[in-house]
Amino acid sequence: MSKKRIVLAGGGTGGHIFPLVAVAEALEQKYENVEFLYIGTKSQMGDVAQEAMAELNIQTKNIVTGKMRRYFSPQYFLDFFRIPIGIMQSLFYLLKFMPDAVFSKGGYASVPIVMAAWIYHIPVLTHDSDAVPGWANRICGKLSQYVALSYDLSTRYFRGNKIVITGNPIRSEITNGDRTRGYERWGFTESRPTVLIVGGSQGAKAINDAVLRSLPELAKISQVLHITGKEHYEESLRLAGEFGFKSGRHRYVAVPFLNRTEMADAYAVADIVISRSGANSITEMAATKKVVIFVPLARSANNHQYMNAYEIAKIGGAMVLEETNLGGNILTDKVTQLLHDKELRTQLQEKIYAFYHPDAAEKIADGIMKMIDEK
Repeated sequence: MSKKRIVLAGGGTGGHIFPLVAVAEALEQKYENVEFLYIGTKSQMGDVAQEAMAELNIQTKNIVTGKMRRYFSPQYFLDFFRIPIGIMQSLFYLLKFMPDAVFSKGGYASVPIVMAAWIYHIPVLTHDSDAVPGWANRICGKLSQYVALSYDLSTRYFRGNKIVITGNPIRSEITNGDRTRGYERWGFTESRPTVLIVGGSQGAKAINDAVLRSLPELAKISQVLHITGKEHYEESLRLAGEFGFKSGRHRYVAVPFLNRTEMADAYAVADIVISRSGANSITEMAATKKVVIFVPLARSANNHQYMNAYEIAKIGGAMVLEETNLGGNILTDKVTQLLHDKELRTQLQEKIYAFYHPDAAEKIADGIMKMIDEK
C-alpha cells in the first residue's frame, strides 16, 4: 500500500491545533502508511503547535500570513503583503511534500495553504467548529471538496459543498481524568464542591477579574481551581493577594496552564465550570458532562462564542452570563443556585452531553481518505 501524505493546516488558538492532533491520531490508528506535515504560523500558538505535533513525530513548517481584521489597524497594510508571501511559501512546502490531501482546521493561517492546495488541485477537507464560521473558513470552504461542521446552524454558510455534521474532534484522553489524583494534585478535599475556572488557551482577563472579586464569597461555598492563562498569572496572584488569598491556601489554587493529563484531572474534580465558549472547550465539557456557566468572549470573531454558548443554552445544556453582567454578586449567586439545585445540575449534564460526538475524529479521518480515493 502506497503511503498517504496529508497536510494539517491551521492555527491561532488551541481550538485549532488540538483537533488537528485528534484527527491525525485517528488516521494513524485506522489506516496504515500515513505521513503528516503541519503548516501553521509562528506568531500565533506556534510553540504550542510544535510541541503538540512533536508528540506524534509530525514535522512542522511555519508561514507568514496576514490576519483578516474586522477593524482598522496599521498592521492591515502589512497584511496585504503577508498573504501573498504566505501563499508562495505554501506552494513551496506543498510542492516539496507532495500531499494527497489537506485537512484545514481554520484560522487565518490556513487560508494561504488552502489557496495553494487549490492551485495544485490537491483536495481539501475543511472543518469548522463554531455555530457561525469565521471569514477564513468561509473562504477555505469555497475551495474545499468537503466541509465538516459541528453545528447545524453553520450549514447555511457553505451551500454547494459536500457538507457533513461530524461534531468537533477532541483527544479521548480528556475523558480519562482521575478524581482522586486531582484532589491530591491540588490539595483539595472531597467534602467540598470544586469550581473550575477556564479562560481558554490564552486565559481571560474579564473572567479572572470577576472570579477574584468573588473569591471571598466563592471560598465560603466551594474550593476554586483557577486556570488564569500564562499572560495573566502574575497579575491574578497579585489581585488574589489583595483580597487576602494566596494560591495553595484558603481553598484557592491558581495555575497559568494545564497539560492534557492535568486538564483531564481538573474536569474530573470539577463540580461546576466557569468558562469561555470556544468550540474546543464546549466539546471537552460535553464529553465530561460538566455543569457549565459560559461567559462568551465579547469581541470574538463573528460573535462566534456568543452563538456557540446560546446554541447550547437553547437546548438546556448550560447557563450563560455575558461579560457585562459579571459585576456584583451575580457569579456567586449562579454558583450557589447550581450547588443547591441537584435536579438542574443533572439536566444541564445530560443536555450538554448530547453535543458530544465521540466519533468526530474518526468520521473526519474517513472523509479525508474517501476524498483521496475519489481523486
